[in-house]
Amino acid sequence: MIGHYVYSAGMEVSRRGRALAAAIDLLGTQGVRALTHARVDERAGLPRGSTSNYFRTRAALVEGVVEEMVARELPVVGPALAVSDEAELVEALVALFEVLTGPQRVVTAARLALYVEAGHDEALGAALARGRARMAEAVTPAFAALGAPDPDFATLVVAALFEGMFLHVVARHARVDARRLVEGAVRMALAAPAPD
Repeated sequence: MIGHYVYSAGMEVSRRGRALAAAIDLLGTQGVRALTHARVDERAGLPRGSTSNYFRTRAALVEGVVEEMVARELPVVGPALAVSDEAELVEALVALFEVLTGPQRVVTAARLALYVEAGHDEALGAALARGRARMAEAVTPAFAALGAPDPDFATLVVAALFEGMFLHVVARHARVDARRLVEGAVRMALAAPAPD
C-alpha cells in the first residue's frame, strides 16, 4: 500500500520519501498515536534515526505528511476535473471518490485522523488549511468553466460533501450512494446564486 500511494513501480525512492509513505501508512492504519519517528523508521525499513534527520520534530513530520499528500494528489485532481459539462464533472468526482475510498483508502483514513488531531493542534490545522486551499485551486476552475455563479462556493460544497462521505465510508464502514449525492451537490452548486 505504501508504494502504491506515493510511487510508481520501479521508481527510485528517497529515504525521505520512504519515511513519508510509511508515516501516511501508519496514520491511516493505526491513527495519530502510532506516528513516532521510531515507528516510521521501522515501517519504512530505514536505519533508526533516519526520519528524525529529515523531520526534527513530530510537528515537522506531520506537516511533511500533509504536504506530501497534497503534492501527490494535485497532479491527479486538476487534470481529472478538466471537463466540458455537468455530467462529465459528476463522473469525474464519483471516480475520484471511488479511488479515495478504494485504492487510496489508507491515505483518506490518514487525512481523517489528521482532521481530528487538528482540533487540538493549531499548527496542524493551519497546515491542513493550506493543503485544502491548494486542492480548492485545482477544483474551482472546473466550476468556473461550467458557469457556476460562485465557483468558490461550489468548491466548498463539494469539499464538504466529500469530507462527510469519507466519514461515513472510512470511519463508520457505511455505504453511501456517492453518485446521487454528487449529482445533487453539483446541481445545487452550479445553480447557487453568487453572493451580493
